[in-house]
Amino acid sequence: MTLSRDEDSSLRHWSARLIQALQILDLEVDHERIVDVANASAEAVSPNAGAISAFIVGYAAGTASTKGRKGSREAVHAAAEKVIGLCRHGESGGPDEEGWTKTAQ
Repeated sequence: MTLSRDEDSSLRHWSARLIQALQILDLEVDHERIVDVANASAEAVSPNAGAISAFIVGYAAGTASTKGRKGSREAVHAAAEKVIGLCRHGESGGPDEEGWTKTAQ
């Protein structure tokens, strides 16, 4: 999904305010990727699944990057890809039904 110029500007401003307020000044946000995760989750499961999925992607990326395993951009991308993959199956089906063997979890 491509964000409109106005929405992108608004999200960048909002992100800057949050980043400053939460004192995570070195954070870079891939707005389009997070919006893709939220939209795919909302469509696959329910409107509120978008917010929950975006939070979980951020949390997963934060724990991965603080353990020295990945850079934050790479960690967000990996977590977002996993969530979007699950969205293709909706609320059921997919790797979690068969187990997570060989999924880098």
